[in-house]
Amino acid sequence: MKRLPAAGLCLTLVLGAALTWGVNVGAQSTDQVPTPAPTTEPQPVSDPPVTPVTTPTEAADEAENATLELIRKGDDGKERRIRVVRTGTTDATGIFTICSRQDDEPEDAPSLAVFSETGTGGIQITIDQNVIRVPLALVTQKDVPEGQEGSDGRIEASAGTARFLDNPPEGKTDRLSRCAVEATPAPTQGTVRVTQGKTELTGQKLVYDETDGIARIDGPIVFSRANTDGPLTGSSQRIEVDVDAEKTVLVGNVTLTSKGGRVSKAGRVEYDDAANVARLIGTPEQPAESVQGGDTLRAGVILYDLDRNEVVARKAEGGTITGEFQDGEASPDTPETAPAEVPVRPTLPVNPPQEEP
Repeated sequence: MKRLPAAGLCLTLVLGAALTWGVNVGAQSTDQVPTPAPTTEPQPVSDPPVTPVTTPTEAADEAENATLELIRKGDDGKERRIRVVRTGTTDATGIFTICSRQDDEPEDAPSLAVFSETGTGGIQITIDQNVIRVPLALVTQKDVPEGQEGSDGRIEASAGTARFLDNPPEGKTDRLSRCAVEATPAPTQGTVRVTQGKTELTGQKLVYDETDGIARIDGPIVFSRANTDGPLTGSSQRIEVDVDAEKTVLVGNVTLTSKGGRVSKAGRVEYDDAANVARLIGTPEQPAESVQGGDTLRAGVILYDLDRNEVVARKAEGGTITGEFQDGEASPDTPETAPAEVPVRPTLPVNPPQEEP
């Protein structure tokens, strides 16, 4: 086990083909006698130096004392990295340690890293466009194959704490207990904080596993996106981040509500804050629907322009597009007669979001 105190430690660790450690400790021997400063001529008085202003982001970067990366290679041959960082700097707010393979375990047994941080920055996990902050993360990483830079693994993250024990507890045989480490996960609503561009989401537990390459965040999910005309808020049952497809999806009873009164619902929503688009995908249990005032639109797929609060309907293969409007005009369409794309009146985007072929 590698047990590392946080105080005075500047460490960047990437579990790959080799473990690279960088430790900077500023210590001076007590036996060393200070050398008197040489006498110099008086110097002209100059203006005091200007102290640079450190932004919160810069401060967080300086505070990083432990970093680990899972490296996933997709079927397309592209490597995608999941980065885990402890942002705290003292043992008073958390710990970082690696509990490595025990002597009686197979040679290819994975390592288990423990990250905990109760400070504001928490443990920062970056997956695709999402920056996720949690108090506790347990990261399992497989042994690195020969000739490979790094490997994939598993992450379990939620609220909770971790601490070092003076001695391994008697009668316990799990890896952490044998390493004299105690980790206590405590999934709690709102403690998994996700940032994607202008969107903030919260959930209660994250689990990523290499078997399918999907990070799942359990809900209830609550989110808010800052817009010039008022926030867009919403909810869903969970979030799924597909690492290989680089796609974030809200899943289960998804609802989007704008300040202007538009309420949109679907079983699944592909969410892309950078492109300002949410793609509402209907399911048999919950078709895609968008309602504003007396206007209602239902379709297999609805594209939502997040900045403009405007929608465009697209007919799924074999599906229909239907509308009910305040003037009493209804437009039920059959699959044969329905147009491929229908805007909700009266808000038609000048340049509607384009669907990938």
